[in-house]
This record gives sequence, C-alpha cells and structure tokens, in this order.
Amino acid sequence: MRAFALLFAVLSLAIATGCSKSGGRGEGDRPHVAFVTNGIAEFWTIANAGVRAAAKEFDVEAEFKTPANGIADQKRILEDLLTLGVDGIAISPIDGVNQAGDIDDACGRTSVITHDSDAPASKRLCFVGMDNYFAGRQAGELVKEVMPEGGSVMLFVGRLEQDNARLRRQGIVDELLDRPVDPTNHDAPGEVLKGDKYSILDTRTDQFDNSRAKSNAEDVLALHPDLGCMVGLFAYNPPACLEALSAAGMLGQVKVVAFDEDAATLQGILDGHVHGTVTQQPYKYGYESVRILAGLARGEETLPEGGVLDVPTVVVRKGNCQTFWDELKVLVEGGS
Repeated sequence: MRAFALLFAVLSLAIATGCSKSGGRGEGDRPHVAFVTNGIAEFWTIANAGVRAAAKEFDVEAEFKTPANGIADQKRILEDLLTLGVDGIAISPIDGVNQAGDIDDACGRTSVITHDSDAPASKRLCFVGMDNYFAGRQAGELVKEVMPEGGSVMLFVGRLEQDNARLRRQGIVDELLDRPVDPTNHDAPGEVLKGDKYSILDTRTDQFDNSRAKSNAEDVLALHPDLGCMVGLFAYNPPACLEALSAAGMLGQVKVVAFDEDAATLQGILDGHVHGTVTQQPYKYGYESVRILAGLARGEETLPEGGVLDVPTVVVRKGNCQTFWDELKVLVEGGS
C-alpha cells in the first residue's frame, strides 16, 4: 500500500507539472503551439510568415489555423487544439466579450494569449497588437489630409463585434468630429454622425464575405454619388472599394483611406487611388506570439510588462510605399 501511495503521488505530481503554464517540459521536448486568426485574408498570410520564422528560431511546432465560418468555426478550432494538448494558443477573438468564457476555459488548460483583437475581460495572459483606437485616429488624420475642406465619409468593416474593429471605428469618428481622446466613447452605427466639417454617413459590415464587401461598396456609390471618402477598416475592404470605384469609373473621384498592407491597397497608393493606409505589422503578430508561447512552454518569463506587447503602426503614403512594400516582401519570403 505504501508503494502504491508513493506511485500515486509521483503520478499526480507529473500530471500537475505537465498542465502548468510555467513550463515543466523536459529539456529535449519541442513545444507545440498554435496561432488562430479571426478569418481568412491576405493580412494573415503575412502573419503566418512571422509564425513560421519564430517557429524555426525558437524550435517549436506551430499550427496556423484560419476559421472560415465565424465564431462557431473558431470555437471548434479552439476545442480541437485543446483536445490535442497544445502548449499554448494565440487567438484573435471574433467577439471578445461573448467569447471570454471560452477563452477562460482554455486558460485553465493551457497558456492563452490574444493578438490583433483583444478580449481584455478574459483571463488571457497578454495581448499582442496595436492600440486600435489610436490607429483609428491616425486613419482619421489621413481623411483630413486628403479631404481638408471636409465632406462625407463611409466606413467599411468585416464585423463590429471584434474589439479591434470597434475601437478603430471609434477612433476615426472621434478624430473627424474633433473630440478629445477617449477610447471609452461609443457611437452606435446606423445614424449619420455630423461634425463641423465631416459627416460619417454609416458603417457597412460584411462578415468577412469578400463579395458582400464589394457589393456594399457598390451600393454606397449608387446611394451617395457625392460621397467624399471611403475608409476600409479590414485588409480586404480597401481593395473591395477600389474594385467598386473602378467598375463605376470613379477612381480618383472618391478618396480612399485604408487599413493594413494588402497588395491591392499598396498598389493603389502607388497609382494614386489610395491616399494612405495604417498598417499593423502582422508579421510581428505572428512572430511575437510564437516567441511568447515558446518561452512560456519552457518556463521562461516572456510575458510583456503590463500584459500588452504594443506593436506600433506604420502609416504608409506614396512617399514611403515602395520602400515599405519591398521590405514587407523580404519578410514574407524569408518566413515562408
């Protein structure tokens, strides 16, 4: 009996150690981590290059998962990874508020961090990404540059349930209405928001459906032939706006301000059809997420101070576009 009790104690200790978020792996073990996006877009191809580069540098096995069908698909991916027993998960929540419970459950079984879009009320260990409200204000500044006399603006985004989309939109609204900086502001979509010079007509969502994103842009051009500026908040939105403008023969007539570094957006800047874009450096989202999770799996202190690893934005205009694009291609090719 004493031998059985001793064996039970040893086994219990081994199980507890294996579930620990602070590591406890054997010296030769190779951690297994996962990077989960909130959809499918060229943006995530760039992030995946960072995932691959970090996996090689920090000697980990890294899964890259892209949900094609919204929250249900992301939830299934999360459950599959937990069943697989991965050592850490970096996730961009589709709905940070309503998914907090799922994230908390996952936190009880492995190390979980968020990237790109946060779930600050959850038990996630840290967030890797930019200040989305500040980035929204930067986009608002680009609108002011390209339309200094004022005018009407329409916003386009995948979905507003995501923390990053909500904050970007609010940052643009507050900047164009010349409000003081306050990330807690909230203006519900569906009503025209008017300032002294700018009017934000509405925010159109597409639920990550590229064809719907294009039809949204086409509908807006038909309804508002005097529209001043289109602002795309997700990577695929500006290219959808450009397609709609090209089909309508309105390129250059309606201004375009963008987020992210989609190839069509960057080409649009070089061609003079897009004034500028606020980029997030998604390569670093992938790289830093894997670096942090690899360290946690090995018991290292890799969490950023304060629980946030800020990845600064880069504002791209025609003057710095080609250099930015050339450097981006080198990163992507090197991490593929």
